Amino acid sequence: MARQPYATPEALTAWTGQPAPADAERLLARAGEDIDSALLTAVYAVDEDGDPTDPTVRAALSDATCAQVEYQLAAGDDGTGAGGQWDSVSIGPVSLSGRSSTTAATTGVDLAPRAARALRRAGLTPGQVIPW
Repeated sequence: MARQPYATPEALTAWTGQPAPADAERLLARAGEDIDSALLTAVYAVDEDGDPTDPTVRAALSDATCAQVEYQLAAGDDGTGAGGQWDSVSIGPVSLSGRSSTTAATTGVDLAPRAARALRRAGLTPGQVIPW
């Protein structure tokens, strides 16, 4: 069986206090991929499907995923990673300037600050081990 998404549209609504967008499931799936990328070396217990078994870890991953969607929507990103990548853009003649993200350089993903905090509070940053 495939791993379940970390968060649901209902969790996103509760996190943001706003109705979930029509494409919430797609946005949550993409944000979950970002969270997975940020956790490449994190260690925590999972079941046979790869889903976390600890309720605290599950809650942190849900919070981080919702925070990532919230961040991407605020940055004008539709979940593709294209929004908010540059601190300056011109259309003609084309001109791009430096990246506006500092987390992308260290984690390989433009991780929302609130998502990073949720992961850190749960001990899920790379190198930390959650006992089970």
